[in-house]
Amino acid sequence: MKQNKRFCRWLSPIGPFVIAEDGTGISELLLRETIPDGSCEGMTPLLREAVRQLTEYFAGTRRDFTLPLSLHGTPFQLADWEALCSIPYGETRSYRQIAEQIGNPKACRAVGGANHRNPVLIVVPCHRVIAADGSLGGYGCGLDAKRFLLELEAKGSGR
Repeated sequence: MKQNKRFCRWLSPIGPFVIAEDGTGISELLLRETIPDGSCEGMTPLLREAVRQLTEYFAGTRRDFTLPLSLHGTPFQLADWEALCSIPYGETRSYRQIAEQIGNPKACRAVGGANHRNPVLIVVPCHRVIAADGSLGGYGCGLDAKRFLLELEAKGSGR
């Protein structure tokens, strides 16, 4: 972890999150209780804005996030995360559809792996990716959290 990252803790309806920003954008939004060693805890204007937007999302009054992101990963992961951000609120895509969107139609498993390494949950909506048969597939925060997020969005989208 870089020393210049600032972190805050935030309790959501699905559990405790740690939100990090690195001076450029939000770099982490992970379901966890503890702040990583060597990091600096403290609210910044960007972290306050992230908490505000996430609170609105869970209240059902926000569909889109306007937070600057600072994502670091392999070229495949970055392409995957960009594709995830294109999935509209209240909709889902299959792993295969995401693989096709990023130009690698046989990379369904790799999409699942990239989704699992998504460092900015909810804002980069990996929860909107489901199996081709309509089942939920996996989710790093657990299927109950994924189901909760999908149901929240379904209510908010009028579906």
